[in-house]
Amino acid sequence: MSSSTAEADWVSRLADEVIAEAGQRGTGKPVVVASGLSPSGPIHLGNMREVMMPHFVADEIRRRGVACEHIISWDDFDRFRKVPFGVEGVDPDTWAQYIGMPLSSVPAPAGSPYPNWAEHFKAPMAAALDRLGVPYRGISQTEMYTSGAYREQILLAMAERQRIDAVLARYRTKAKTSPDPEAAVADRTLRKPGKALSAEEQAAADVAAEGSGAAAEDDGAGGAGYFPYRPYCSVCGKDFTTVTAYDDATTALTYDCACGHTETVRLSGPDGHTRGKLVWKVDWPMRWAYEGVVFEPSGVDHQSPGSSFVVGEPLVAEIFGGKRPIGPMYAFVGILGMAKMSSSKGGVPTAADALRLMEEPLLRWLYARRKPNQSFVIALDQEIQRLYDEWDALERRVAEGTAGDADTAAHSRAVRTAERELPRTPRPLPYRTLASVADITTGDEAQMLRILSELDPADPLSSLDPVRPRLDRAATWVQTQVPADQRTRLLAEPDTERLSGLDETQRKSLDILLDGLGEHWSLDGLTTLVYAVPKLQAGWDLDAKPTPELKAAQREFFVLVYELLLGTDTGPRLPTLLLAAGPERVRTLLGG
Repeated sequence: MSSSTAEADWVSRLADEVIAEAGQRGTGKPVVVASGLSPSGPIHLGNMREVMMPHFVADEIRRRGVACEHIISWDDFDRFRKVPFGVEGVDPDTWAQYIGMPLSSVPAPAGSPYPNWAEHFKAPMAAALDRLGVPYRGISQTEMYTSGAYREQILLAMAERQRIDAVLARYRTKAKTSPDPEAAVADRTLRKPGKALSAEEQAAADVAAEGSGAAAEDDGAGGAGYFPYRPYCSVCGKDFTTVTAYDDATTALTYDCACGHTETVRLSGPDGHTRGKLVWKVDWPMRWAYEGVVFEPSGVDHQSPGSSFVVGEPLVAEIFGGKRPIGPMYAFVGILGMAKMSSSKGGVPTAADALRLMEEPLLRWLYARRKPNQSFVIALDQEIQRLYDEWDALERRVAEGTAGDADTAAHSRAVRTAERELPRTPRPLPYRTLASVADITTGDEAQMLRILSELDPADPLSSLDPVRPRLDRAATWVQTQVPADQRTRLLAEPDTERLSGLDETQRKSLDILLDGLGEHWSLDGLTTLVYAVPKLQAGWDLDAKPTPELKAAQREFFVLVYELLLGTDTGPRLPTLLLAAGPERVRTLLGG
């Protein structure tokens, strides 16, 4: 990669820094980059930045021939904090009884094929990551803790609990007096001075306000002293426990639970207690050292004064003998059109949801093209058509060699990884055209092929395969995102009353259109024809530049055609609508 491209491409700059940092550490091991995901509910598109940012950096490092591993910690041993809203198969009153249990101990939603809550929400994310070309090593924190893998680290933390408490005490005051990290999201990443948030910015702020939950958890302080280890109760299975005593010599730990149970357990030895975990602000730096993480970004909620990422720096160094990873803060991701999607908040879609509507390279591109400190919005409403237009324009510029360095790099990261090419539509027709055709034909494949084969008479389609999978994504978008009362339906019969009331100018405009159908029956030809009708009728040259008068005449003509074909004054692009209706149906409905 050229120096100019590296300068323009945020991924290359971070890869440079990570490789340099790994070299300074001198471990001789593959570079480790990390992500952490909590399967506490549907893992939405905002959470995806936690994965895609390390993925792109790891992929760039591997492209350079340097060994690199991307680990994803599934935080499935975290407590079940609340019952997510709108999850199918979950009655909030019933599932509330599991609050305080590990996510891996909570029953899966009714009807799920998975053994527990965590696995139910991990599975669709894992499938989406595979489709997106994200290789990683998944680490179940339930397996790590319950197998005793962290036993020595837990014993060390308990032995050094006073030092840990002293470190945390330096930050507790800062955490209390600093602005709420979630409330600060708009100010740091979204808000423009002196201006209210736009709809897109507010959407990003709404997702940001959900936070991770982990950043707000307590740090282990309590009335009986400081203890960084919290057991899950052996009777009720919950973490409503308070450690009341710990013997350093024997590692005997006594706890009381809100359920009334009191127990003494031993942390050391092959049969030592494993149904508990370190509090988050100690757990995270412990894992940095255990895994040798060199790069792990995090959101605003983890990087405010006194938060886990900030506190983790002295803890990993002073207690666990490691070093905090390079960890730039990333801005949050908003979603438009989310009210029509199902999720834990009743509207924030997941990667699996997005991949039903868009191809893998486009979703990758949305994360690759923005710098980490830039918030952005993923549109699943009508704006998805504009996003696809932007993507297709970029594809053309890249093919022509006219795209800038940063755009070229983002495109490369979207369409391929160090290991493989991502699937792409062989003949990528405009998404808005495919959506219109799927809408008008109600998904009838024979009708779709008839229409699409007429788009370009010089190179007609003989099957729908070359326009897949984009066609399938567009058809799904129509089915799931366009309300039934807004779908496009041609009138069954001509509107004879409307036709009989046409004035001479209106009748003449329709005659010009009908007379030109045969000669212009292609997408490009019909596009030329419909815009030419008002010009021809007014006696203007076909290459006349747009004027307010001409635009008004064209709009009036379009409304007339829409009313006669659909019974409404708007609809899909008129050339596409004409192709979909077919010449005979158009002639019938327009009184020709």
